Amino acid sequence: MRHYYSDHLASGQHPGQLGRARHLLMHFAPHLLHHAMGRGHGSGVWGGRDDDGFGPGGPGGFDDEGWRRGRKFSADDLQLLLLSLLDEKPSHGYELIKALETRTNGFYKPSPGVVYPALTYLEEVGYATVDTEGNKKRYQLSETGKAHLAANRERVDVMVARLRHVARKMDWMRRAMRGEPQPEPEQGGWLPELMQARAALKQALVMRSEASADEQRRIAAILARAAAEIEAGPQA
Repeated sequence: MRHYYSDHLASGQHPGQLGRARHLLMHFAPHLLHHAMGRGHGSGVWGGRDDDGFGPGGPGGFDDEGWRRGRKFSADDLQLLLLSLLDEKPSHGYELIKALETRTNGFYKPSPGVVYPALTYLEEVGYATVDTEGNKKRYQLSETGKAHLAANRERVDVMVARLRHVARKMDWMRRAMRGEPQPEPEQGGWLPELMQARAALKQALVMRSEASADEQRRIAAILARAAAEIEAGPQA
């Protein structure tokens, strides 16, 4: 596989921007990886051996900035994710742990000490029922749980999308740090110009952090229009 980003750089398209991006990546990536990945499976930002996996956050604060600041899933967040998995099929606790790991490309693997108390709570409040198979418990979504999940479906979809995005970003960073080729856009990779545009937007906002009230309103209107166009998707 050819190195898409190296080829793009060699073609003469914005080498200065890519060089600065690579410099910033190599400077900050170790710090981000340490806080995002923790010291092993299930540890780090979203639970594991050194914490209970619950804490402040919620969908309003669960984003790129949130995980850089070390925010964790709230109890409600994890419970909703578990309910969404049970909505697909009844599962044992270890199957739910594996499903979360798979859905996030290995980025988030909660520990049993986080998942099983959450499942116990879901059973206690009537959102899940349990069938015992020997020494194992098999959880399934109750009608009350289905109603609760439906009422929070948008919140769940946002959390899942952000988890996948963060997992994808960490994979991009790992590849960059190791000098490995990134997937090409046709294979699901990110275009260099998209990465450059994201970086340029963040830098522009930083440079306007002391903007006047009128300027802030102008910037807000620009961002709102851009967000609406992106969310609308490609036009037929």
